[in-house]
Amino acid sequence: MSAAATEQNTQVRIATIGSVDDGKSTLIGRLLHDSKGIFEDQLSAVSKASRRYGDGSFNLALLTDGLRAEREQGITIDVAYRYFATPKRSFVLADTPGHAQFTRNMVTGASVSDIAIVLVDARHGVVEQTRRHVSIAALLGVSHLILAVNKMDLVAWSETSFDEVVTDVAGILSTLESSVPLHAIPICATDGQNVVERGPEASWYEGPSVLDLLETLDVAPAATVGARLAVQWTLREHGGSDYRGYSGRLEGGVLRVGDAVTVHPKGNTSVVTGLTRAGTPTDIAVPGDAIAIELADDLDVGKFDVIVASGATQPIDTTDIIADVCWLVETELNVGDNLIVRHPSGEANGKVVRIIHRLDLDTLKNSSADKLTLNDIARVEIKLQTPLVVDAYSASRAGGSAIAIDPVTNATVGALMIVGQSEAQDPANMAVVAGANTVAEPQGKVRSLLRGFFTLKINE
Repeated sequence: MSAAATEQNTQVRIATIGSVDDGKSTLIGRLLHDSKGIFEDQLSAVSKASRRYGDGSFNLALLTDGLRAEREQGITIDVAYRYFATPKRSFVLADTPGHAQFTRNMVTGASVSDIAIVLVDARHGVVEQTRRHVSIAALLGVSHLILAVNKMDLVAWSETSFDEVVTDVAGILSTLESSVPLHAIPICATDGQNVVERGPEASWYEGPSVLDLLETLDVAPAATVGARLAVQWTLREHGGSDYRGYSGRLEGGVLRVGDAVTVHPKGNTSVVTGLTRAGTPTDIAVPGDAIAIELADDLDVGKFDVIVASGATQPIDTTDIIADVCWLVETELNVGDNLIVRHPSGEANGKVVRIIHRLDLDTLKNSSADKLTLNDIARVEIKLQTPLVVDAYSASRAGGSAIAIDPVTNATVGALMIVGQSEAQDPANMAVVAGANTVAEPQGKVRSLLRGFFTLKINE
């Protein structure tokens, strides 16, 4: 990757995923330790905790496993975030749990990540939870998947064992028809080989270390949609001023003063006459900026309306969505159940019209289902009472992601990645993108979040 590309990706969000005891917390601890990202008081606290909860040896996993239950059981339960920086980049690390019952916490961490590092124990290879996590990461649209085959010292750094794991994970992505790039590295997180520095044991491996790869991968999202802003607030100045600014987070593409825009769902058009970022006027805004937009015309623009650059691919206003769902609770989902769908463009009551298919994690094939249970991954159709302004998730993570909420308990029950709308509503099936982040769909059928959106309503 070019130096310019690296400069454009100065902060990278990473999630460690994989099955329980495959070494996710230890890998993060090793990255922090060997990159000099730990203070002396933190090292002292970990050393003390290692004597209390372990065999006395220095346990790097305790840098992220901070809950008492986590340390007593030696597992990760909640998502833990850690920060560190190198001269090239800064990183936000999310340590996600491996147990099946905590899959919702894994979704929370991976949904806002640019890169997912999937840990696999070289002794045990790919297991069901590995397949589940890789499938979810592919659906969530991470930019890169790093396969860290851990505990290679326990298989004598066998190249054959490494190749078997790589083949299995590559097969999962191939079966899912995912185009997420896969980068495989043999490591030993305990002693740090191939984590920050290259180790001497795997003489047959000629690739980079984990940190070298993290510093160079390009995570800039492809500009598949134009600029769009879901309005979160209308700003007014009192004292006789006519200022009216529509504020929110810009997604998709660049927006400039003078650009023509369309306001959804009403369809009104206008021109951008002013942009404000952090209280300072600017002529241009880029994706990720929190801005306020001034328009040339006095339009009826309110919270949850979406302002879209007129020359860009337009989102759709729909009351019928088809979405991939990660079901996060033990309560079953049945056809006919009511849900609240919360999306950057608003909140709508909905009903599950049908369960199109469920992903079988043993075969990675789609199978029929009449209900969903905890940790199921499926495709569903939901009929909404009021329209939402949506994109396909494969084209825009912000415009294609939503959460499903139980209307009775107000608990978050599902993570939704929108893939289209029903054929009855749109014969063109929205600009549904085949290939990346999709699962094979029977012929004739249509084929997550404002960044950080899952974290708003995850209920334990």
